[in-house]
Amino acid sequence: MPVRDDAAKIAAEIAELRRAIHREPEIGLELPKTQQKILSALDGLPLEITTGNSLSSVTAVLRGGRPGPVVLLRGDMDALPITEAADVDYASRHDGAMHACGHDLHVAMLAGAAKLLSARRAELPGSVIFMFQPGEEGYSGARHMITEGVLEAAGGHPAAAYALHVVSSKLPSGVFSTRPGPMLAAADQIAVTVQGSGGHASQPHRCADPIPVACEMVIGLQTMVTRKFDVFDPVVVTVGSFHAGTVDNVIPDDATFLATARSYSPEARNALRQLVPQLIRDTAGAHGLAADVKYLTEYPVTVNDAAEAAFAEATVNDLFGSQWNQPADNPLTGAEDFSFVLEQVPGAFVMLGACPRDRDPETAPSNHSAHAVFDDGVLPDGAAMLAELALRRLARAA
Repeated sequence: MPVRDDAAKIAAEIAELRRAIHREPEIGLELPKTQQKILSALDGLPLEITTGNSLSSVTAVLRGGRPGPVVLLRGDMDALPITEAADVDYASRHDGAMHACGHDLHVAMLAGAAKLLSARRAELPGSVIFMFQPGEEGYSGARHMITEGVLEAAGGHPAAAYALHVVSSKLPSGVFSTRPGPMLAAADQIAVTVQGSGGHASQPHRCADPIPVACEMVIGLQTMVTRKFDVFDPVVVTVGSFHAGTVDNVIPDDATFLATARSYSPEARNALRQLVPQLIRDTAGAHGLAADVKYLTEYPVTVNDAAEAAFAEATVNDLFGSQWNQPADNPLTGAEDFSFVLEQVPGAFVMLGACPRDRDPETAPSNHSAHAVFDDGVLPDGAAMLAELALRRLARAA
């Protein structure tokens, strides 16, 4: 029976898993409730299961009936520190935590793929690693799992790796999208403390006010982007947090801000690493102040292997029809720690539209919004796609 038909039969089962995870979101690397739900969903399948030491990960290996290569499939597990505002009957029960990025769907689709492939174990010419990963949202969970041996879990390095990521806007429900080369940006963090000398706000000449200097740095970063970087190798620098002072009539001793830097090439990323601290320190020095600046490298560029991206698109076309394949013209400015996997394994990161069918993808709340809602109708398609990628990739290499 075709994989899609079998996936349709377990649609209700994987939707129930997705909603159970959605109701009890967990953040970061320690996700014990989510981990237990995954272990329960995999119980009874012919899988070799291990859990993480430094994080609540689950690694499951399915060994096929015939020898062959290894394929890795990844699903991330963690939620975001957002209080849910979406009006759904399975909304988060925990204020300050929400599956606003669709990772609950990823877990359910990967568990569904494990069930679909387990039923086809005898025909598999090789092994499949199912990588259930915590800590994607800023905790480098993939890197932790790689350190703990996920890439060697089946006894051989994977020949290919794939991950799906749902979006609550932009793409219509059920539409897949990927591209060769850069798929998502590198993400780095800039942490700045401007050190001044506080005093009475009515006498700024007797103080060293850090606030206008920090504001000048924020503007200077935007000017740097437009004057130091090629528009055809773009970067984005956004200040997302700025804090200084307590009341209107006191000049504070310091001002702090946090920014994110996004880039698509090693050259641009290295230039940011050098130019940003220089601009911060020079601006502070010009005003007789000092600044502490930390440029923290986080996630590298998510780079799809050209052959694997083409293979993923061909799989979509064969499995669903070309009308459900919408190649991405440009990479996204978001970042992904599946990039750590793709640094070591050729593979593809594929987006899947999950905008509710009664909403306009162009105006629907996006991922990371407290109002984001995802269409459970894509769950069997995602599970089928992951399973089919593994089946075809193993068969091709056999």
